[in-house]
Amino acid sequence: MAAGAGLGATAFAGGALARQAANPHAVEDFFARPLVRGAALSPSGDRIAIIRDIWEGGQRRAVLDTADAADPSKPPVRSPIGDVDCESMEWVSDSRLLVWVALKTRTDIDRRSARSLIGTGGDEIVSRRVLSIDPTTGGAVVLFSGDNRRMRAVRNLGVMVDPLHADPDHVLMAAPSSIGVLTLFRVNVLTGRAEEVEQGGNGTFMWQAQGGVPVLRYDVNVAGNAFSIHARAPGETRWTFVRRVRLHDAPDFEWVAETGTPGIVLVAAREEGEDVISIREMDLKALTFGPPIATREKADVIGGLTDDVGRYLGAAYIGDRLEYDFARPELAAHHRAMNRFFDNECNVALIDIDRSLNRFLAYVTGPREPGAWYLYDRGARSFVNLVTRTSLAADRLGTAEVLDVATRDGATIRAYLTAPAGRAPGPLVVMPHGGPEVRDSLGWDRQVQLLAAQGWWVLQPNFRGSGGYGLASAGEGWGRWGDRMQEDIEDAVAQVVRDKGLAADKVGIMGSSYGGYAALMGAVRRPDLYKAAVAICGVFDLPEMLAYELRDDNTPDNEVYQFWVKRIGDPRADRAALEAASPRRRAADIRCPVLLVHGVDDPIVPVFQSRRMKDALTAAGRVSVDYVEVRNAGHGDWEDEIEQELFGKYIVLFRQAFA
Repeated sequence: MAAGAGLGATAFAGGALARQAANPHAVEDFFARPLVRGAALSPSGDRIAIIRDIWEGGQRRAVLDTADAADPSKPPVRSPIGDVDCESMEWVSDSRLLVWVALKTRTDIDRRSARSLIGTGGDEIVSRRVLSIDPTTGGAVVLFSGDNRRMRAVRNLGVMVDPLHADPDHVLMAAPSSIGVLTLFRVNVLTGRAEEVEQGGNGTFMWQAQGGVPVLRYDVNVAGNAFSIHARAPGETRWTFVRRVRLHDAPDFEWVAETGTPGIVLVAAREEGEDVISIREMDLKALTFGPPIATREKADVIGGLTDDVGRYLGAAYIGDRLEYDFARPELAAHHRAMNRFFDNECNVALIDIDRSLNRFLAYVTGPREPGAWYLYDRGARSFVNLVTRTSLAADRLGTAEVLDVATRDGATIRAYLTAPAGRAPGPLVVMPHGGPEVRDSLGWDRQVQLLAAQGWWVLQPNFRGSGGYGLASAGEGWGRWGDRMQEDIEDAVAQVVRDKGLAADKVGIMGSSYGGYAALMGAVRRPDLYKAAVAICGVFDLPEMLAYELRDDNTPDNEVYQFWVKRIGDPRADRAALEAASPRRRAADIRCPVLLVHGVDDPIVPVFQSRRMKDALTAAGRVSVDYVEVRNAGHGDWEDEIEQELFGKYIVLFRQAFA
């Protein structure tokens, strides 16, 4: 197989390069503006669209380069886009490309409060629009153009429901009506003109369509923590309730693809009594689910794989890396070949597949690969590096390995350990993940690499209670937030310090959301072990968090609240245990310096959790505590400029603790 020049031909040529000591990247290198915004393969597989940022006359401009997929080395056709942030793109036909852009303006007033230590010089207002571009001529229209009232009043006009593969001149879009109800529109991609199809219900935020006809509708509740799924089979007029799904917490239903049979679609769902999420058929008329057609033991499916006209090709899973179970078995060998190209070190995500299944556009990431686009051509037997997202060099990044950790009670958990470039023994930073019913894997993680660039090792344990392994595995952490889940983290630390010869007196812990809880609960339990703790948007008082969930839950029978009671504990029957497992209630047991960070508008963990944790640590008077609130931000979703400033604080804290 012929290989194109690029990262794959250099950084992954062999293990010797990874073992070389190298000058690590500076912090600012990790926050440099991406060189490329994205790439997309046309449905026929003939053309590749690439969006780049270039500088002309001291001004940044986004441009669209359209390359010949048969010979990507030929000079592309370039079309200007303008001074906008391009967020994504999608071919809706072989002659039309949609580009999602963000238009950003900032007010002059900086409303920084006494607690909000991170200011941004005023409020940023973001409007999202979709450009429909003819890559041959560069001509473009804005979708919903001609509707001046909607263009002025609505910030987000970028919600596409269905690309309408059978109608190359139109797409289905969602936007608010004149009375504020989300409405479906059929939008002409040649003129930008929109015509109303139907209005949603109270709380509607999305639809799914089969053959261009809406068949599933999603309505969020008032609290914003759950949504109802309604179905309508082709030919029917009434929507029927199907099920309710948690919006943020371990959702167990997802649209996958249409099928060739009207009224039958593919979804990823876990049915009553099942351990894992599987792909299965859903009958929209009978409102029933078929048996799994793609399933794995102890592994939840994370989504489906389709070609560029929406046909189902397989199921996606996360093990240590991204894996597919192909419905077309002949594709498996090609994906294995792509993985071998990177010495099985990367995640090769197939983001576009042409309708003839000949050309594949892959987005490749990995512990030492922040992102690159490759074109795989079955007919030409080639795999070509098209563009890379950043200028970060693989040999200046930390290398990652998979660990099996033996726990104190005889179980085994998976963990991932990243060594700094050169692999010299030194301090260790533990990063328990959030969720907690999500999981870590081998992939690009900027925070991990930023810590490794300081010469520190980074450990990411999938403690019991993590997600992705099925419900039974997640259930091993239910009611064990303060003990078993923490013990697994501690056992992983002990094994790594012993086996790698790391500095046992230089261990820090850092996490977000549940990981923020684990960071401070670790400091409570093991004041002898952790020398500094960073907790971002964390939960610190379990009884108070449960009370908040109950107050905020308007689902029937308090379904969201009961979800958390099952996982954390009953605030009446387990009151003493919950208080003992709450870092705020045990602030006096913490002996290391603490840095707390929280977004003021966090919709998942309320900001009062960090405010009261800070007050408790201050009242205890035993350790130094720094607290940063980020205004106009939610659950860790702040901009890169703020993340860079925050990371400077994290590094200073750990560096002082490890001195």
